[in-house]
Amino acid sequence: MTFRESPATITIAAVTALVSALILISGYLPEAAVLGGFIPARLQTELFAPGVWAVPALLTPFSTLFVHGSALQIFFNALMLVITGQKTEQAIGWPQFLLLYVIGATASAATYFLVAPGAIMPLLGMSGALSAVIGAYSLLYGKPRNPPIGPFSARTVHVAWLAVAWAAISVIGALLVPTSAQRTIWDVLAWGAAAPIGGFLAGLAAARPLLMWHWRKA
Repeated sequence: MTFRESPATITIAAVTALVSALILISGYLPEAAVLGGFIPARLQTELFAPGVWAVPALLTPFSTLFVHGSALQIFFNALMLVITGQKTEQAIGWPQFLLLYVIGATASAATYFLVAPGAIMPLLGMSGALSAVIGAYSLLYGKPRNPPIGPFSARTVHVAWLAVAWAAISVIGALLVPTSAQRTIWDVLAWGAAAPIGGFLAGLAAARPLLMWHWRKA
């Protein structure tokens, strides 16, 4: 992989990893998570005292992409983005890839808000946007192995299985997060599963339109 082949993927992975690492090293992760992470409740009410600077609530679905909770999360997300992003970007072009990334970030935050509008647990990292890239990659490069079912084509069945598989992975991952009196199982599922599922479904939906847009003059 070279920068010329996948400029958007490399730039996003590098900048995100650098900013996230600097936040971790500086020791300001708790502040960055609260002031720059996506918190659904902020869209309905002001949570901070007057004079406290914070990223505007409507921009936090994007600022939160640069705030990760651990070095392992940074490494894993950046690695997965490089693995799936380079091929996806080569298929749909870098402008469409950037749009896909933004769509994923927006969809994941919107899903979290719709499921838990009053949640105060900040959604951190690029997992939602990354899920959109993984969804698009799975659709563009995966080979349908399932036969048609009734009126549904093999491609439709393939998309459905991808969505179900990612939903199952997301739910299982969320269930591994411990709950508490302040954090119920519903809160954890909304935070850990709804967001990546929303991003993945957005990636599935956007993949072919973005592909056709890129190759419209071919």
